[in-house]
Amino acid sequence: MSIETTLKRTPLFEAYKKYGAKVIDFGGWELPVQFSSILEEHEAVRKEAGLFDVSHMGEVLVEGKDAESYINYLVTNDVTKVRINQAQYTAMCYPDGGTVDDLLVYKLADEKYLLVINASNIEKDCEWMEQHVKGEVTLQNISGNVAQLAIQGPKAESILQKLTETDLSQIGFFCFAQNVNVDGITEVLVSRTGYTGEDGFELYLAADKVEALWDKLLEAGKEDGLKPCGLGARDTLRFEARLDLYGQELSSEIGPLEGGIGFAVKTNKESDFIGKDVLKKQREEGLQRKIVGIEVTGRGIPRHGYKVFSAGEEEIGFVTSGTQSPSLKKSLGLALVSAEHAKVGTTLKVEIRNKLVDAVVVKTPFYKKG
Repeated sequence: MSIETTLKRTPLFEAYKKYGAKVIDFGGWELPVQFSSILEEHEAVRKEAGLFDVSHMGEVLVEGKDAESYINYLVTNDVTKVRINQAQYTAMCYPDGGTVDDLLVYKLADEKYLLVINASNIEKDCEWMEQHVKGEVTLQNISGNVAQLAIQGPKAESILQKLTETDLSQIGFFCFAQNVNVDGITEVLVSRTGYTGEDGFELYLAADKVEALWDKLLEAGKEDGLKPCGLGARDTLRFEARLDLYGQELSSEIGPLEGGIGFAVKTNKESDFIGKDVLKKQREEGLQRKIVGIEVTGRGIPRHGYKVFSAGEEEIGFVTSGTQSPSLKKSLGLALVSAEHAKVGTTLKVEIRNKLVDAVVVKTPFYKKG
């Protein structure tokens, strides 16, 4: 007997067909993996611009006089440093230092924050946040009412600028503007953030307005080569830029220091936070394992879960992400390996289809814009 599970859909689902999307099950969501081809979409973002539906992401409003201290207790970064209209990348950890999720914190006003979390973690994160409420705080999961688009690439700003009188050049990296009017669609939050390694914006707006905005953006960007893009290109782009994916480079078993996002872990911030003791100890004593970039020099592509061996053929870790890089035309991976094998230039072997294939530790990010 098969149990039918209904896949969740974003408010843009009906628009996918119109643009020729190939749809897949992604963590319980019915989402486009590609519209044209992964390669074409990847190149559009690197050279012109791409538009992504990321409405499956979760959004939680945190309000109240203790909102700042509560979030600061939940996350690894120092939220006290965030000013209104600034965003911050951070992680939530378990007491053992494993990762609950990585997320963005937007400061909307004093005592009012928006937390943007991963789609597959919405339920788990909300439960975790409820369990650890401290002080006068209210939490509201508004994921169902909010849609999110990402326009990314060197031409993203000039395309979006056609539709708004707000001067986008004034929005700095990891900053945002609220209540922006985008071609008659009001109350759009426009944030200079993204997950591609390129310049661009993420737009948050009411779910019932997103289809109109999607169409308007694609129309405005037509002559500049703007393409609708799916999850396939989103993954290859973030991978080349060495941006972590929850469930691969970060998980309940892989902490933020091991995952390579130590810049978002402030073990010296004054206030306590969940997992602080373990992370502090890891930092002081040195990590046992680290995520490194690898290039497979033999034949084959390293894929998630493939085993990694030392040159002497001792098992030392596994691949967290890997692909044939569209920008660099190389077979690349990220791998969690024991720390003594993490130095750039170290030769390794990856088990690909029951064969040990030569690889070497290389510098990351694999790709840097400009």
